[in-house]
Amino acid sequence: MFFTTYIVQPIFNLLVLIYAVLPGHNFGLAVIVFTIVIRLLLWPLVKRQLHQTKMMRKLQPELKRVKKEAKGDRQKESVMVMALYKEHGVSPFGSIGILLLQLPILIALYDGLRRVLTDPHQLVSFAYPQLQHLPWLEQLAHNSRLFDHTLFGVVNLTQSALPNAGGVYFPALVIVLGSAIIQYYQGKQLLVTDKNSRSLRDILREAGQGKQADQSEVSAAMSNVTRFLIPVMVLLFTIHLPSALGLYWLVGGLIAFGQQWLILREDETELEALADASPAKNVAAIPEAEVVSTETKPTNTPKPKTKRSKRRKRR
Repeated sequence: MFFTTYIVQPIFNLLVLIYAVLPGHNFGLAVIVFTIVIRLLLWPLVKRQLHQTKMMRKLQPELKRVKKEAKGDRQKESVMVMALYKEHGVSPFGSIGILLLQLPILIALYDGLRRVLTDPHQLVSFAYPQLQHLPWLEQLAHNSRLFDHTLFGVVNLTQSALPNAGGVYFPALVIVLGSAIIQYYQGKQLLVTDKNSRSLRDILREAGQGKQADQSEVSAAMSNVTRFLIPVMVLLFTIHLPSALGLYWLVGGLIAFGQQWLILREDETELEALADASPAKNVAAIPEAEVVSTETKPTNTPKPKTKRSKRRKRR
């Protein structure tokens, strides 16, 4: 199967490699190191995502100016906003890309963990032949009971927060709740706030009345909804699964939160230089803006006529 061969197996083997070479061979520690490696590999895309966020914040005054110049014409405003986004290379939904990219990784990790937790011997049998000759994997091939499926002997990573047998496994529940909470604050960091922004419900209600939706308001409202929706999805998705997945999501969220905090609090010199690498046009240079400026430009009486009239009176 394509997904298993090209996505599941490479990701699984990366985890196996880390687990086999780590001192102590603790599986929980291997998941943490694996998560750090994945976040480092995603760093170029994360940096681009933060660039998009900074540019969206930088463009807020321009967006307000466009709204004033459009004077309630939603179609003209949408054209001008999209032209402004295109001019600065901004995608309103750019922050969702990292989440979508992580879904195949999460699915592949779940598939690999399911194999290991069902049959620890698959740590060896599902690994690449080059890895099977590592000393620790050769020991596991002879005795699979050596596999430590805990986090430092405290959390059983094979159990979920709500086991099928009933009850609550509190160590796993702490991990799941922590992953949902950090996901909320991670999304909140990237949110471009506007005091005058409306909720998605109000926008949809006006759209049902025949009013055209404002593209910038729709983007802001969708981002605000996503801030609450994603943590709930993470909670519902991980609460019934082995806590190893919740551990991956928790550690990944903490690293992402730290990365965003460091980058977003820095001076904007580096990322704004990337945005300003190509000369940006002013809003007035956009064709629709030119139409507005020519319509509202007052006509002044030429001064030469006044001078001629004075000369005639002197004569």
